[in-house]
Amino acid sequence: MQQQYRSIITGTGSYIPKTKVPNSHFLDRTFLNANGTPFDKENEEIIEKFAEITGIKERRYAEEDMLASDMGAEAGQMAIKSAGLEAENLDYIIVAHNFGDVRAKNPKVDMVPSLASRVKNKLGIKNPGCIGYDLPFGCPGWLQGLIQCHYYLQSGNASAGLIIGTETLSRICDPHDRDSMIYADGAGATILESRETSEKTGLLSHAARTDADQAYFLRMAPSFHPNSDDTLYLKMDGRKLYQYALQNVPGVVKASIQDAGIKFKDIKKVLIHQANAKMDTAIMDRLAKLYGYDKDPKDIMPMTISWLGNTSVATVPTLLDLILRDQMEGHQINKGDHIVFSSVGAGMNINSVIYKIPSTE
Repeated sequence: MQQQYRSIITGTGSYIPKTKVPNSHFLDRTFLNANGTPFDKENEEIIEKFAEITGIKERRYAEEDMLASDMGAEAGQMAIKSAGLEAENLDYIIVAHNFGDVRAKNPKVDMVPSLASRVKNKLGIKNPGCIGYDLPFGCPGWLQGLIQCHYYLQSGNASAGLIIGTETLSRICDPHDRDSMIYADGAGATILESRETSEKTGLLSHAARTDADQAYFLRMAPSFHPNSDDTLYLKMDGRKLYQYALQNVPGVVKASIQDAGIKFKDIKKVLIHQANAKMDTAIMDRLAKLYGYDKDPKDIMPMTISWLGNTSVATVPTLLDLILRDQMEGHQINKGDHIVFSSVGAGMNINSVIYKIPSTE
């Protein structure tokens, strides 16, 4: 095969906060309905049902003095080191997030200057030709950044990019909303480089969609508490989001598989955004049925949600980093493997990428 420039992931990194928050942390919460009335169930029952549906047993919260850009810089530094790359040689820094540097005691959006500029500063990069920008795209933001960086590399005008997903969701959730138990903090990062090779490898294909012709299933709104101020918190129509994802994610993944010219049986791992374990399993089951495939989802779909919760844009890159560092028992990614990256979130946005691990160094 003729030599071509391919987009290859050469380094990964992640920042997982040290503060563990078990489900028992929420036993003394005052959970309310959307109309401000209390539930007719005890918190023990609410939390037990929550864990049964989502699979979440604990999550991680960022330390009070740690911002999203701090976590992003930590994950980015690890990815740069992993790639063996000189940071000054980066052409792009793309930072996916949704709320900027939200402070622990001041839940206000802070996005000026951009988080990408802050990360670049914290990494000590002086090169003005290293372009940094933010990408607010909901939970699929990191993956969309990977797609964008791929295009830069394919144009021939760039050779390396750092794509980061970082978020402190714990600071923008309503403490009186049951859904607050879903959200967590963290950061994941990857280095994508252009490499000349005769192998059909790296980022092979992608597919995406945005549905904005209906009510938004994720939005910002005041607290459920009737005496709260006008502070806005992240709100979710969980059931409708579940139905939307189940109906649309499998088709987007299938489109990316077809575009890559491979078969579903060739896929070794599916790294999917994780907000609800039950939902992800249902998506995987439906995707498998599209191909008449009966393999156990647990074998192909590694999960971190039980101990990391929903970290939005950080979920997929963190999962990739953990697997590559042999920190996900029972899951390995080997040379020549085809993997799927996929995510769904605010917008409503869905995306999917087919990536092949290079067979040779």
